Amino acid sequence: MNTKNQYTVIGLMSGTSLDGLDIANCHFEKKGQNWVFSILNTSSIDYTPDFKEKLKNSIYMDTASLLVFHNEYGNWLGNQVKKFITQNNIQVDFIASHGHTVFHQPEIGLTYQIGSGQHLANACKEKVICDFRTKDVALGGQGAPLVPVGDQLLFGSYDFCLNLGGISNISFNLDKKRIAYDISPANMLLNYICATIDKAYDKGGKIAETGTLNNSLLKTLNSLDYYQLPHPKSLGYEWFSEKVIPIIDQTQDTPENLLHTAVHHIAHQIATCIIATNKKHTSLLITGGGAKNDFLIKILQQKLHNFATVIVPEEKVIDFKEALIFAFMGVLKERNEINCLHSVTGAHKDSSSGVIYHP
Repeated sequence: MNTKNQYTVIGLMSGTSLDGLDIANCHFEKKGQNWVFSILNTSSIDYTPDFKEKLKNSIYMDTASLLVFHNEYGNWLGNQVKKFITQNNIQVDFIASHGHTVFHQPEIGLTYQIGSGQHLANACKEKVICDFRTKDVALGGQGAPLVPVGDQLLFGSYDFCLNLGGISNISFNLDKKRIAYDISPANMLLNYICATIDKAYDKGGKIAETGTLNNSLLKTLNSLDYYQLPHPKSLGYEWFSEKVIPIIDQTQDTPENLLHTAVHHIAHQIATCIIATNKKHTSLLITGGGAKNDFLIKILQQKLHNFATVIVPEEKVIDFKEALIFAFMGVLKERNEINCLHSVTGAHKDSSSGVIYHP
């Protein structure tokens, strides 16, 4: 039995939107049956254009090159952590790292995050817990989403927790079980369109707001097969590049109109999922980069009508919630407690997932 009830952990997150590495130094304390957290120091490290391109194209690397890059990236992560610890003069129990997802095809039993735990541990000279998805996929699950365990234990006062990252995903309680799944592409789609006008992203959704709706494109996007599938279900970049990019590339319209329509598509899919639960007058916590897209939040609130009140928290929680929750998943793994919910992933059973590396 683990009697320790306080942990200081660094959580690392690199998401599908490829905007950089999030580092969060978090403190967790178990008080009775409840966990309380605080986010202490944080840092976001942008990827250089070359590094971003390498990560984006890692899906096409030959096997040997990918394995070498896996080690290189682990080493790079470790060096970033080492700098972060020195700059903030902190002591931690361990590092919890999500890694960067290259392959996510759970239907064939495959999920692969690069960022070698051993190289990371060696570079920063700290214990590392990582590879949180493999065990669940081996148990027949999707290996995703993983954040819902944190939503349930750290953000349980909200009816719905929505994350607007590269992909939008949601989690909520239904019949005393946590349900969660990926809804649609989010920033991944918006950023793809922005790249055509040499912009990294549409700040505040200002460009999208100037556009008009392309009804034909909206209909095509809304009719994608994925939206008819029952949960558990999850999305990866492969799906986006195969199913969504061709639709965008074949649509003759202005970037403003494409962005405007994409926002309506994302908001429509999210609102549809929430309204389908029949939970009226609920609270919806929104985090992730998309929470700062004012136009997307406005359209979503319109589509939800009075069904749910949208709550956008303080910036630290918006930006670092995923890093926080991976740090928390590390705590649960360290305690050998469940951190992967089969009600969410569709695995045969709950598990305490993650692999521990010592320097």
